[in-house]
Amino acid sequence: MKFKLKNYNRVTSTNDQAIRLIKRKIFSPRIIYANTQTKGRGTMGKKWISKKGNLFLSIFFEIKSEKFNAKKFIKINTILLKKIFEKYTEDKILVKFPNDILIKKRKLCGVLQEIIELNSRKFLIIGIGINTIHAPKNKNFSSISLSSCSKFKITNQKILKEIKSSYEKFVNNLYKDIYPNFNNII
Repeated sequence: MKFKLKNYNRVTSTNDQAIRLIKRKIFSPRIIYANTQTKGRGTMGKKWISKKGNLFLSIFFEIKSEKFNAKKFIKINTILLKKIFEKYTEDKILVKFPNDILIKKRKLCGVLQEIIELNSRKFLIIGIGINTIHAPKNKNFSSISLSSCSKFKITNQKILKEIKSSYEKFVNNLYKDIYPNFNNII
């Protein structure tokens, strides 16, 4: 399965945009990303602070297996992303399950996973917000940017390309070799 990439200049949230596409019967697997998010969403109704220059994206595809386990997939999302971020920093990366990735006890990335149904079809939407360049200020928690703890130049396009590749491999059932504990979930 290949994911088509679609860029938007400005959206309310990439997950909202994914839902709109699905409702318009655009069912082919996609990764949509935006330069600006005006109402980024986090879990439990929280707001994701979308500082311009950071990476905001949603991945969506149809769930075709009755064996799909949403709780396991939440863990898989953070594991896939953690492996990508480990290439850019020597700092220890922690996963605060179910959906946050931390460096130096500060939030680098958040994941919002949603399942929607349309005409008896189920779709998984994985929203990902990554503080690639800027660390937004938030009174509830401290954040960090990947660029502030990396020796490499961070570009959203390079991170996006790695995410696309990682999810394509995973969804195409190559996960059996990479993550043997997560068999038969999609």
